Amino acid sequence: MSMMDGKVALVTGAGRGVGRGIAIELAKAGAAVVVNDLGVALDGEQMDGSPAEQVVAEIIAMGGRAVANHDSVADWPGAGAMVKAAVDNFGRIDAVVNNAGNLRDMFFHKMGPDAFEAVLAVHLQGSFNVSRAAAPFFKEQASGAYVHMTSTSGLVGNLGQANYAAAKLGIVGLSKSIALDMQRFGVRSNAVAPFAWTRMIDSIPAETPEQQARVEGLKKLMPEKIAPFVVALASDAGAHVTGQVFGVRNNEIYLFSQPRPIRTAHTAEGWTAEAVAERVFAQFENDFYPLHRSGDVFTWDPV
Repeated sequence: MSMMDGKVALVTGAGRGVGRGIAIELAKAGAAVVVNDLGVALDGEQMDGSPAEQVVAEIIAMGGRAVANHDSVADWPGAGAMVKAAVDNFGRIDAVVNNAGNLRDMFFHKMGPDAFEAVLAVHLQGSFNVSRAAAPFFKEQASGAYVHMTSTSGLVGNLGQANYAAAKLGIVGLSKSIALDMQRFGVRSNAVAPFAWTRMIDSIPAETPEQQARVEGLKKLMPEKIAPFVVALASDAGAHVTGQVFGVRNNEIYLFSQPRPIRTAHTAEGWTAEAVAERVFAQFENDFYPLHRSGDVFTWDPV
């Protein structure tokens, strides 16, 4: 038997890139797949609905089962409709992969509320909407897997991505909360930071030699490499894995740390602002995190 035989998975943003690779790999592993994709540009402007149908055609051509869905993850009824599509067409739902995304990159001091809210609506609100829509089915059948896409833009940091970073780090908190709340029902939830060259990062400026070098490095990151790890997480073999944050970078797989206290300061008398400034800052300073960007941490070529 294949790892996902008899399972049904919903993959959002599955018309291209990382999502497409995951949908096809899930189908190869035996899952029936709902391929969700709006068919829009990076900024959310409507283009066409063909990418989802193209992926469905690929899956059917290789003997798999799949249907297309064009609802928006940012729309509460739409999220319910895509989960319903899984149940109506295939009788159940076993895995949700929250992959849909958009970008509105700009420096924070130039970012307006529309650009901020548009990105949170898809990444964070969308992950909530789809996950919540599937929750009653997971609870009733006492099983289910959530895989949410986070990013080192939130875990580490990047320039010009306050909206994206906030959403992606929020997804880590959402995933952990789902893992805690639904553990009693046999449901697990994990976050994955995918390193991949897709149209999401194809919009990165490449005007200076430094930017050009960064882009050339990113082009080595293959979106299809993310899929096997996601399939393993979604399968019964990953049933004991929950509440974790992973990364996949070509042939490298990472387990990320999660925030825990690393230093402490106390006083029997209670703190004054002056005492904090004099004693605590100096005591903690050697352990302050520098303002790293993702590229400052992942400095080597992908394996």
